Amino acid sequence: MDAQVSMNDAHAVLRLAGRFDFKAHREFRDAVDSLLGQAGARPLQVDLGEVSYLDSSALGMLLMLRDKAKAANKDVALVGVKGSVRQVLDIANFSKLFAIT
Repeated sequence: MDAQVSMNDAHAVLRLAGRFDFKAHREFRDAVDSLLGQAGARPLQVDLGEVSYLDSSALGMLLMLRDKAKAANKDVALVGVKGSVRQVLDIANFSKLFAIT
């Protein structure tokens, strides 16, 4: 998986690409730390438009991001969600936990 953090207007954006699974744990954690370190960035966006696959460990990592963001008083939105990634998020009822577009 590839993870890149950038600023977009008032948003901090984490762009993910490739397979989002347990093997991506360290890279994701480092990207989350960078994302949360963006001064004044609110809300946070996780761009899943280029993610081809995600599993239950990826869902857990997204929940970890949500908890850390909440502790930092920041909101998290999942953007660019489509295809099988959307199906997995829908089955897991993530729309109750995140704004998803």
